Amino acid sequence: MNQSPLISLNGITKSFSNGTVALRDMAMDVQQGEFVSLLGPSGCGKSTALRIIAGLAPATTGTVSWGDTSDSSVADSSHDVSFVFQEPTLMPWATVFGNVFLPLKLKGQSKAAAREAVMEALALVGLEQFENSYPRELSGGMKMRVSIARALVTRPRLLLMDEPFAALDEITRFKLNNDLLELWQRFNWTVIFVTHSVFESVYLSNRIVVMAARPGRVVDDMAVDAPYPRDESFRTSDIYSQHCREVSAALHKAMDSYQPGTAA
Repeated sequence: MNQSPLISLNGITKSFSNGTVALRDMAMDVQQGEFVSLLGPSGCGKSTALRIIAGLAPATTGTVSWGDTSDSSVADSSHDVSFVFQEPTLMPWATVFGNVFLPLKLKGQSKAAAREAVMEALALVGLEQFENSYPRELSGGMKMRVSIARALVTRPRLLLMDEPFAALDEITRFKLNNDLLELWQRFNWTVIFVTHSVFESVYLSNRIVVMAARPGRVVDDMAVDAPYPRDESFRTSDIYSQHCREVSAALHKAMDSYQPGTAA
């Protein structure tokens, strides 16, 4: 592509005070509108990379570049970044509306001024009828939908998702995979999605970045050239199976590239 990447990771290394090297010299470009999955074994630094992109943690060395500017420490509000964590992290004392309203409240908006945006976000995830419900009244899948609505209410350019569906049953996970793809296509977001699942990464992504652990680094960058929209017929297609085999082989190779003596 001729256009500048939306975001670039340039030589990112992250070391902790106990000697753990979570990432070493990680480099990655992400273009506007891509759906990129970070795939790798536990301990390979996928979540750490996401937190550095979001500005939730500083890199030890290296820079994060946004378009034509560079900022190695903070992804501020001008970058329009939202984060969906592995757990819904909802406030139990607040209603569904209140949880989704939170990012706009933090920006200084009143509840009245934000109501249209909050209800629109809830409608996008199919929960507009549950605005007055509390998290304890929701299923696991519904809680995750609230978390996604909260991330979407600010209309981000970049959506970071850290294994958001890992704890859900397979049927719910498949449904949310489909819903996420529909929203991604509709709004042309850029998504960086962390997962342990080869099958999920192939289904969702147009690109898979395979990472190795100890220290965390990129060892493969694979295109998934199957067309969108994707549905259940894609899951049973030959091209899906072929991509899953190729990505699985790359993941096993990454797991074999462990470097002894490096803390992780």
